[in-house]
Amino acid sequence: MWIVLAFASALFAGLTSILAKCGIRKTDSHVATAIRTVVVLAFSWIMVFLVGSQNTITEIDRKSLLFLILSGLATGASWLCYFRALQVGTINQVVPIDKSSTVLTVLLAFLFLHEKVTWLKAVAVLLIAVGTFLMVERKKEPQVQPADERKGRGWLVYAILSAVFASLTSLLAKVGITGVESNLGTAIRTGVVLVMAWVVVFAAGKQKTIRHISGRELVFICLSGLATGASWLCYYKALQDGQASVVVPIDKLSILVTVVFSRLVFKEKLSRKAALGLALLVVGTLLMIFG
Repeated sequence: MWIVLAFASALFAGLTSILAKCGIRKTDSHVATAIRTVVVLAFSWIMVFLVGSQNTITEIDRKSLLFLILSGLATGASWLCYFRALQVGTINQVVPIDKSSTVLTVLLAFLFLHEKVTWLKAVAVLLIAVGTFLMVERKKEPQVQPADERKGRGWLVYAILSAVFASLTSLLAKVGITGVESNLGTAIRTGVVLVMAWVVVFAAGKQKTIRHISGRELVFICLSGLATGASWLCYYKALQDGQASVVVPIDKLSILVTVVFSRLVFKEKLSRKAALGLALLVVGTLLMIFG
C-alpha cells in the first residue's frame, strides 16, 4: 500500500509545481510560499481530526517532536529556495535539480538509517545523477545587463539548496514520524514551516505586497497548497510504512507530471539531451523500486 501512496504523492507533487508557477508570475515567491503554507496547514489539521489522531499529540516523545520540528525547518528552507528558483528559472530547469535530492537521500539513508544499498540501487543512483546533469540546461536569454545576468544564474544556486534541504527533510521526517500518526506528524511539521515562512516574509518587508496579489494568482497559489497537502499526506504515510530510499525516488517521478504539464501550459520544450536525461531519471527511479 505504501508504494501506491508514494505514486499518489508524486502525482500531486507534479501538479504542485505547475500550479505554483502559475501563481508566482507577479507575486513574490516568499509571500506565495507563506500563503500556500496556510492552506496546507488547514488541510493537514482537517485530516488529523477526520482520522481522530488529535488526542495522541500528548503521547509524542521529545525525540520525535524534535525531529519533526527539524524536518519542518528543513522543509521551509527547501520551499523558500525552490519557489525562488522556480520564479527565476524555468520549470524544466529547476525541477530536475530539485529531484536530484534522491541521490543525497539514498546516501544519508545508508549512513544514518542503515538502509541496505544493493548494486542495483547504486546503478539507479548513477542513472539519476547523470540524468539530472543532462537535464540542466542554460537558460536562453537575450543580451542582458550584468545585474540581470546574475539573477538569471541565481536559479541554479536556489535549486541546489532546495535539493539539499529536501534530502534532510526526508531523513529527519523518517526519524520523527516513527510512532506518530502520519497525518498528525504532517500537521506539526507544517506548523513549523508556516512560522518560518511568515518570519521570512516580515523580515524581508514583503507583507505589504499581499494586498496587490491578483485574484487569479491567489487561486493558483491556494490550489498549489491543496496539491501540496495531498502530496504530503500520501508521502509521509508512505515514508512511515516503507523505506526512505524507495519512497523518495518514487515521489521524484512527479517530474514526469511536471514536464508534461509544463509543455501543455507554458510551452516549455525539452531538447534531445534533456529528454535523454529525463529517460535516465525515470529508469533510475524505477530501478530504485526493485533494488
